[in-house]
Amino acid sequence: MIVVNAMGKPCPKPVAMTKAALDKGAEELEVLVDNPEAATNVKRLLEDRGFRVLLQDDDGRLKLTAGKKTEPSASASPARAPQAPAPARAAPMPVPQPAEGLAVLITGKTLGRSDEELGEILVKGFLGALSQLALPPRTVALMNEGVKLALFDSSSCDHLKNLERKGTNILVCGTCVNHFGIVDSVGVGVISNMLEIVEALNGAGRILSL
Repeated sequence: MIVVNAMGKPCPKPVAMTKAALDKGAEELEVLVDNPEAATNVKRLLEDRGFRVLLQDDDGRLKLTAGKKTEPSASASPARAPQAPAPARAAPMPVPQPAEGLAVLITGKTLGRSDEELGEILVKGFLGALSQLALPPRTVALMNEGVKLALFDSSSCDHLKNLERKGTNILVCGTCVNHFGIVDSVGVGVISNMLEIVEALNGAGRILSL
């Protein structure tokens, strides 16, 4: 078993170290971190890669034990009698998917900086219009004060939820919510890390930054 000791490492180091171990072919890992946000991000990465993950908390020392999920063998399945082919059916209508080429990066809680009240109205209107698009962006990344748009009591939270329901990936910077002390008040999206956000932006054909 490979041990990844990410104790005391800042974001996004724990995820990057775990990803490096996975890229080398590790199938059993033990990852050590010292904060819940790092544990959440590492756990999501491992589960996305097809691992079963056990999280243990030993007085703030968080240990994630992960192993590859085993697929049931074909021989274990009972034999089935041949079945007649299913009647032909009309192909289902395609479901619109978020645009692959667009990611939106928001780093403030207002649109523009000169008038805060106007800026809050504008950013709310912008997100509302974005959520009405037939093909919304693939990713909306919130950083710095932009994470405050994802709070339960934010006037923009419902628009972000609408985007999420349409398939947009809402990434909320974990370092930022920790800095502002608002982790428990985030009402939409996933608390993410710098590596995941950078990869999402790098994979986009276009980036719209506010």
